[in-house]
Amino acid sequence: MVTAVRHLGPHWYAAVMGTAAVATAGAALPVPRVPGLRTVCAAVWALSLLLLLVLLAARALHWAHHRDQARAHLLDPAVAPFYGCLSMALLAVGGGALTAGRAWIGETAALALDAVLFTAGTATGLTAAVAVPYLMAVRHRAEAALATPVWLLPLVAPMVAAAAGPLLVPHLPPGQARQTLLLGCVAMFGLSLLATLLMLPLVFARLITGGPLPLALTPSLFLVLGPLGQSTTAVGAFADAAPGALPAPYDEGFGVFAILYGVPVMGFALLWLGLAAAHVVRARRHGMGFAMTWWAFTFPVGTCVTGAAALARHTGLFVYDGLAVGLYGLLVAAWAVAFAHTARGLLSGTLLAAPRTAPVAPRPVTVRTTSGAVR
Repeated sequence: MVTAVRHLGPHWYAAVMGTAAVATAGAALPVPRVPGLRTVCAAVWALSLLLLLVLLAARALHWAHHRDQARAHLLDPAVAPFYGCLSMALLAVGGGALTAGRAWIGETAALALDAVLFTAGTATGLTAAVAVPYLMAVRHRAEAALATPVWLLPLVAPMVAAAAGPLLVPHLPPGQARQTLLLGCVAMFGLSLLATLLMLPLVFARLITGGPLPLALTPSLFLVLGPLGQSTTAVGAFADAAPGALPAPYDEGFGVFAILYGVPVMGFALLWLGLAAAHVVRARRHGMGFAMTWWAFTFPVGTCVTGAAALARHTGLFVYDGLAVGLYGLLVAAWAVAFAHTARGLLSGTLLAAPRTAPVAPRPVTVRTTSGAVR
């Protein structure tokens, strides 16, 4: 077991995030009660909790017995951004406890679990949002030509915390406690949004000027949907929690903001979804096979489901009901495919094997002819 986890990187938390997203997005669907849906969502959430516990234990073994490899991951510009996934996995499972898991473990246990995971996830996310960009600037020396959507991961983690925090607001004493948590979530929304707006142009410019991403990284284009859908979800959550936490007129202002912000951002999310899907179709035609990057098809789409559900709640428009249901169908299909391939890769051992190194090309040989020309 100790040897098996040597190459277990932080990107594995994406599987936890994607599984939790199926549960939380299903619980948020703005549709009449579907028989069995709550039970299925609770079961999927329980699976995400189990995956989180197993992965936390495996990663603890990784750090304890393979510290050299763990340090190498931190110093690798392609791997370090995935440390944001730890925070988002904690937050996704914690938020799912109140929205989907309480049908299984009860209100009190769900609240306690969410409080613990929200605290741990928020602290981890804020740390990653500072530490990873610092490492990128000081140790990684990342180049703009190598920018990928993976760079967004540590910056999106505080946005996930901002969207998850309002679920806890009604459970706090009225007054300072509720206001502090809610406005703290608004602050995390702002820091994540502004940081994303700084990073996203690099990703888009790289895509336009540098051509398509490598085949294995093409699914990472879906990661851009994460800050878009999650921020729309967050402003909807602010509007839901504000009436019991903030005085007038600020409580009503968040309801207006949820629509004025969410509608255009969701529009851009749909544009990016089309662009990313076109790139994925092209990559599949060029031979793109399964990689753990396929989990990028899950959690970001799940945030768009909850974002569309928030807009349906605050606008009353049926079009957002249909959008949420359609995106949820896409999410479930993507999760099933990613989960099946991951399980197959675990059973065969290929996903836990050391990454293959590229063969070293022979050094060019310079030959000088009798005429003095160089070939």
